[in-house]
Amino acid sequence: MKGRVLVTGASGFIGRRLVAVLARRGWQVRAAARDLSAVAAASGIERVPLPDLAGQADWTGLLDGITHIVHLAGIAHAPGMFPDQVYARINAEAAGELAEEARGKVARFVFMSSVRAQAGLSAERPITERDTPAPTDAYGKTKLEAERRIAASGVSFTLLRPAVVYGRGVKGNIAALATLARAPMPLPFGGLTNRRSLLALDNLCSAVSLVLEADAAQNETFLVADKEPISVADLVAAMREGLGRSPHLVNMPAGGVRRLLKTFGREADWERIAGNFVVDASKLMGIGWEPRIETRAGIVRMMRAENGSAA
Repeated sequence: MKGRVLVTGASGFIGRRLVAVLARRGWQVRAAARDLSAVAAASGIERVPLPDLAGQADWTGLLDGITHIVHLAGIAHAPGMFPDQVYARINAEAAGELAEEARGKVARFVFMSSVRAQAGLSAERPITERDTPAPTDAYGKTKLEAERRIAASGVSFTLLRPAVVYGRGVKGNIAALATLARAPMPLPFGGLTNRRSLLALDNLCSAVSLVLEADAAQNETFLVADKEPISVADLVAAMREGLGRSPHLVNMPAGGVRRLLKTFGREADWERIAGNFVVDASKLMGIGWEPRIETRAGIVRMMRAENGSAA
């Protein structure tokens, strides 16, 4: 038996998968969630209500007998949906309070931060942990503040900064691009050769599994991404391959692509796909992490699963 791990935010996109993976790997999992019905019942999984993070949470009962923590709960990146003070309360203050409560009680506190705590929407060169963090919005800034609070708490910690995560049930920008890929028309993405790093959900789960126990991960920060970035053109082609269709991509000037996104009500996504955003995860790989899923193959598999085909 590996130990008893508290996973907060267990009903979310990452949490549901991570809870199942950890239970299969021999952990006793206490899955704290707002929606307990979204967490599959299985051997080794104890489902418990997640405290309201908008106010001072009582973690006493949830930490009883816990040896490790993976803190996922928080507000996902949702531009314009929440005031900055709500981001600060839920993403930073609550994380810091849990870390302080866990000090001296757990062997490792793993915090799911974000690459947005490190950088904005694009970068001219590969991003590494050596770069000075420069978040550009409330989400990234509060994730960085949460990291600071956790490091200052005295708990044994590991901070993970994942790239955009994809997998079955994904939402956000990847889901929006998948909606475009399902459209029957040709898409003008053939000329978008800029490269962006993504992260397969199962690759992220394997990273969490590693840092929960690795001595080399103690009090360290790691960027997490698939081994190789992918161009937007290849990403959309992979999505259409997963749907059993040809890529059907054409070249179009950047302005035309932007207008198309506006037609679908997604003009704000232009900045999220137009530039380069390459994440160097070699530090994490240096302590033994192996991202086994390659991005293109992972995207094909995701679309097949979403479309009801065999993965």
